[in-house]
Amino acid sequence: MALYGYARVSTAGQKLKDQISMLRKNGVRPKNIYHEKFTGTRLDRPEFQKLLKVLHDNDILVVAKLDRLARNTREALNVIHDLKQKGVIIKVIQPRMTVSNDIGGKIMYNTLLMVADIERDMIVERTQAGKRYAKAHDPNYREGRMKRTDINNPKYKHYYAIYRESLKKSAKKTADEFGISARNVQLNKAQFRKHFKEIEDKKENPNQTTIDDFIK
Repeated sequence: MALYGYARVSTAGQKLKDQISMLRKNGVRPKNIYHEKFTGTRLDRPEFQKLLKVLHDNDILVVAKLDRLARNTREALNVIHDLKQKGVIIKVIQPRMTVSNDIGGKIMYNTLLMVADIERDMIVERTQAGKRYAKAHDPNYREGRMKRTDINNPKYKHYYAIYRESLKKSAKKTADEFGISARNVQLNKAQFRKHFKEIEDKKENPNQTTIDDFIK
Protein backbone atom coordinates (compact mmCIF):
# COMPACT_ATOMS: atom_id res chain seq x y z
CA MET A 1 0.00 0.00 0.00
CA ALA A 2 1.39 3.41 -1.01
CA LEU A 3 0.23 6.98 -0.42
CA TYR A 4 0.03 9.34 -3.40
CA GLY A 5 -1.13 12.92 -3.84
CA TYR A 6 -2.45 14.94 -6.75
CA ALA A 7 -2.58 18.74 -7.01
CA ARG A 8 -3.90 20.81 -9.90
CA VAL A 9 -4.63 24.42 -10.82
CA SER A 10 -6.30 25.52 -14.04
CA THR A 11 -4.20 28.49 -15.16
CA ALA A 12 -0.62 29.69 -15.06
CA GLY A 13 -1.56 32.51 -12.68
CA GLN A 14 -2.73 30.16 -9.92
CA LYS A 15 -0.44 28.61 -7.32
CA LEU A 16 0.07 24.95 -6.43
CA LYS A 17 1.98 25.43 -3.18
CA ASP A 18 -1.08 25.50 -0.88
CA GLN A 19 -2.38 22.19 -2.21
CA ILE A 20 1.07 20.59 -2.07
CA SER A 21 1.48 21.79 1.53
CA MET A 22 -1.87 20.20 2.46
CA LEU A 23 -0.86 16.91 0.85
CA ARG A 24 2.46 16.84 2.73
CA LYS A 25 0.73 17.58 6.04
CA ASN A 26 -1.48 14.57 5.35
CA GLY A 27 1.48 12.25 5.05
CA VAL A 28 2.21 12.24 1.31
CA ARG A 29 5.92 12.22 0.50
CA PRO A 30 7.09 14.89 -1.98
CA LYS A 31 8.26 12.24 -4.48
CA ASN A 32 4.72 10.80 -4.55
CA ILE A 33 2.99 14.10 -5.27
CA TYR A 34 1.94 14.63 -8.88
CA HIS A 35 1.06 18.21 -9.76
CA GLU A 36 0.31 20.28 -12.85
CA LYS A 37 -1.28 23.41 -14.26
CA PHE A 38 -4.04 22.06 -16.46
CA THR A 39 -7.75 22.57 -16.98
CA GLY A 40 -10.12 20.21 -15.16
CA THR A 41 -12.28 19.88 -18.27
CA ARG A 42 -9.87 17.33 -19.73
CA LEU A 43 -8.73 13.97 -18.38
CA ASP A 44 -5.72 13.64 -20.67
CA ARG A 45 -3.63 15.66 -18.23
CA PRO A 46 0.00 14.50 -18.47
CA GLU A 47 0.76 14.22 -14.73
CA PHE A 48 -2.64 12.78 -13.93
CA GLN A 49 -2.14 10.08 -16.57
CA LYS A 50 1.27 9.25 -15.07
CA LEU A 51 -0.35 8.96 -11.65
CA LEU A 52 -3.04 6.59 -12.92
CA LYS A 53 -0.35 4.22 -14.20
CA VAL A 54 1.32 3.87 -10.79
CA LEU A 55 -1.83 3.48 -8.69
CA HIS A 56 -2.60 -0.12 -7.66
CA ASP A 57 -4.91 -2.09 -5.38
CA ASN A 58 -5.03 -0.68 -1.81
CA ASP A 59 -3.04 2.44 -2.74
CA ILE A 60 -4.40 5.72 -1.35
CA LEU A 61 -4.85 8.85 -3.45
CA VAL A 62 -5.09 12.12 -1.53
CA VAL A 63 -6.45 15.37 -3.02
CA ALA A 64 -7.04 18.74 -1.36
CA LYS A 65 -10.54 19.05 -2.80
CA LEU A 66 -12.80 16.90 -4.96
CA ASP A 67 -12.73 19.43 -7.82
CA ARG A 68 -9.00 18.83 -8.26
CA LEU A 69 -9.93 15.54 -9.94
CA ALA A 70 -12.40 17.14 -12.35
CA ARG A 71 -14.40 20.33 -12.90
CA ASN A 72 -17.58 19.11 -11.20
CA THR A 73 -18.89 16.36 -8.95
CA ARG A 74 -20.33 14.27 -11.78
CA GLU A 75 -17.04 14.11 -13.69
CA ALA A 76 -15.07 13.56 -10.47
CA LEU A 77 -17.32 10.58 -9.73
CA ASN A 78 -16.46 9.07 -13.10
CA VAL A 79 -12.78 9.28 -12.15
CA ILE A 80 -13.48 7.87 -8.68
CA HIS A 81 -15.47 4.98 -10.17
CA ASP A 82 -12.50 3.93 -12.32
CA LEU A 83 -10.13 4.23 -9.36
CA LYS A 84 -12.43 2.16 -7.15
CA GLN A 85 -12.44 -0.54 -9.83
CA LYS A 86 -8.65 -0.73 -9.37
CA GLY A 87 -9.06 -0.95 -5.59
CA VAL A 88 -7.68 2.55 -4.99
CA ILE A 89 -8.87 4.48 -1.92
CA ILE A 90 -9.57 8.18 -2.44
CA LYS A 91 -9.15 10.64 0.42
CA VAL A 92 -10.34 14.24 0.13
CA ILE A 93 -8.98 16.75 2.66
CA GLN A 94 -11.62 19.50 2.34
CA PRO A 95 -14.28 18.54 3.22
CA ARG A 96 -12.77 15.45 4.78
CA MET A 97 -14.11 12.28 3.19
CA THR A 98 -12.91 8.84 2.15
CA VAL A 99 -14.25 6.85 -0.80
CA SER A 100 -13.39 3.16 -0.89
CA ASN A 101 -15.03 -0.22 -1.50
CA ASP A 102 -16.11 -0.78 2.10
CA ILE A 103 -19.59 0.05 3.43
CA GLY A 104 -18.66 3.57 4.53
CA GLY A 105 -17.00 4.28 1.21
CA LYS A 106 -20.04 3.07 -0.74
CA ILE A 107 -22.32 5.30 1.34
CA MET A 108 -20.06 8.27 0.63
CA TYR A 109 -20.02 7.47 -3.09
CA ASN A 110 -23.82 7.28 -3.26
CA THR A 111 -24.05 10.56 -1.33
CA LEU A 112 -21.80 12.21 -3.92
CA LEU A 113 -24.02 10.82 -6.67
CA MET A 114 -26.97 12.63 -5.12
CA VAL A 115 -24.92 15.83 -4.82
CA ALA A 116 -24.02 15.55 -8.52
CA ASP A 117 -27.70 15.21 -9.45
CA ILE A 118 -28.59 18.25 -7.35
CA GLU A 119 -25.75 20.25 -8.96
CA ARG A 120 -27.02 19.33 -12.42
CA ASP A 121 -30.61 20.31 -11.58
CA MET A 122 -29.46 23.63 -10.08
CA ILE A 123 -27.40 24.46 -13.17
CA VAL A 124 -30.36 23.71 -15.44
CA GLU A 125 -32.71 25.79 -13.29
CA ARG A 126 -30.30 28.76 -13.14
CA THR A 127 -29.83 28.61 -16.91
CA GLN A 128 -33.58 28.53 -17.56
CA ALA A 129 -34.23 31.30 -15.03
CA GLY A 130 -31.59 33.47 -16.70
CA LYS A 131 -33.15 32.90 -20.10
CA ARG A 132 -36.63 33.73 -18.80
CA TYR A 133 -35.37 36.97 -17.24
CA ALA A 134 -33.46 37.96 -20.37
CA LYS A 135 -36.45 37.29 -22.62
CA ALA A 136 -38.67 39.40 -20.37
CA HIS A 137 -36.30 42.36 -19.94
CA ASP A 138 -34.02 42.47 -22.98
CA PRO A 139 -35.71 43.14 -26.35
CA ASN A 140 -32.45 42.26 -28.13
CA TYR A 141 -32.06 38.89 -26.41
CA ARG A 142 -31.23 35.97 -28.67
CA GLU A 143 -30.65 32.42 -27.49
CA GLY A 144 -27.30 30.87 -28.31
CA ARG A 145 -23.73 30.66 -27.09
CA MET A 146 -22.31 33.95 -25.85
CA LYS A 147 -19.30 35.23 -27.75
CA ARG A 148 -15.88 34.95 -26.13
CA THR A 149 -15.39 38.67 -26.71
CA ASP A 150 -18.63 39.61 -24.95
CA ILE A 151 -17.73 41.48 -21.75
CA ASN A 152 -20.82 39.90 -20.11
CA ASN A 153 -19.58 36.38 -20.78
CA PRO A 154 -18.76 34.78 -17.37
CA LYS A 155 -15.58 33.33 -18.90
CA TYR A 156 -14.53 36.59 -20.60
CA LYS A 157 -11.50 37.16 -18.34
CA HIS A 158 -10.29 33.63 -19.03
CA TYR A 159 -10.57 34.06 -22.81
CA TYR A 160 -8.93 37.48 -22.66
CA ALA A 161 -6.06 36.08 -20.58
CA ILE A 162 -5.49 33.44 -23.28
CA TYR A 163 -5.48 36.19 -25.91
CA ARG A 164 -2.94 38.27 -24.00
CA GLU A 165 -0.62 35.28 -23.54
CA SER A 166 -0.94 34.37 -27.24
CA LEU A 167 0.42 37.81 -28.16
CA LYS A 168 3.63 37.08 -26.25
CA LYS A 169 4.06 33.34 -26.83
CA SER A 170 3.53 30.72 -29.49
CA ALA A 171 0.15 29.02 -29.85
CA LYS A 172 1.65 25.76 -28.56
CA LYS A 173 3.16 27.31 -25.41
CA THR A 174 -0.05 29.19 -24.67
CA ALA A 175 -2.08 26.03 -25.22
CA ASP A 176 0.13 24.09 -22.81
CA GLU A 177 -0.28 26.75 -20.11
CA PHE A 178 -4.06 26.80 -20.31
CA GLY A 179 -4.60 23.12 -21.07
CA ILE A 180 -6.29 23.68 -24.40
CA SER A 181 -5.42 22.94 -28.03
CA ALA A 182 -3.22 25.22 -30.17
CA ARG A 183 -6.13 25.48 -32.61
CA ASN A 184 -8.34 26.81 -29.81
CA VAL A 185 -5.68 29.43 -28.99
CA GLN A 186 -5.52 30.54 -32.62
CA LEU A 187 -9.32 30.70 -32.87
CA ASN A 188 -9.50 32.75 -29.66
CA LYS A 189 -6.80 35.13 -30.92
CA ALA A 190 -8.56 35.63 -34.25
CA GLN A 191 -11.88 36.41 -32.55
CA PHE A 192 -10.36 39.04 -30.26
CA ARG A 193 -8.40 40.65 -33.09
CA LYS A 194 -11.58 40.91 -35.15
CA HIS A 195 -13.44 42.30 -32.14
CA PHE A 196 -10.83 44.99 -31.43
CA LYS A 197 -10.65 45.92 -35.11
CA GLU A 198 -14.42 46.43 -35.19
CA ILE A 199 -14.17 48.71 -32.15
CA GLU A 200 -11.37 50.69 -33.77
CA ASP A 201 -13.23 50.99 -37.08
CA LYS A 202 -16.34 52.39 -35.44
CA LYS A 203 -14.49 55.12 -33.54
CA GLU A 204 -17.77 56.28 -32.08
CA ASN A 205 -16.06 57.64 -28.99
CA PRO A 206 -12.47 58.89 -29.21
CA ASN A 207 -12.19 58.80 -25.41
CA GLN A 208 -13.43 55.24 -25.14
CA THR A 209 -12.11 53.26 -22.20
CA THR A 210 -9.56 50.65 -23.23
CA ILE A 211 -10.40 46.97 -22.92
CA ASP A 212 -7.86 46.56 -20.09
CA ASP A 213 -9.96 48.82 -17.87
CA PHE A 214 -12.74 46.23 -17.89
CA ILE A 215 -10.67 43.43 -16.41
CA LYS A 216 -8.92 45.16 -13.50
